[in-house]
Amino acid sequence: MKQINENTLYDVAELFKNFSDSTRIRILYCLFEKERSVTQIAELLQMNQSAISHQLRFLKNSKLVKNRREGKTIYYSLDDDHVYNIISQGIEHVEE
Repeated sequence: MKQINENTLYDVAELFKNFSDSTRIRILYCLFEKERSVTQIAELLQMNQSAISHQLRFLKNSKLVKNRREGKTIYYSLDDDHVYNIISQGIEHVEE
């Protein structure tokens, strides 16, 4: 087995903590198709914008989502294909 730095293992554990919250998973899944604003995500999930913003902060700090500003609106998207693959594989695993 390849030797891995303890800090790396700690970071992996912290990353997976983000996937233990169903709201965060639902947000990530909303971003599968395209980038969306907080308002759009809140409408899709039937939640208030404050709760969505709070969870997006966690996801952004963990490098699972990224954002871009267009005027006054901030759009969020999955940070990269790794995030898409993790969620896809999780769904596939559960549905087997």
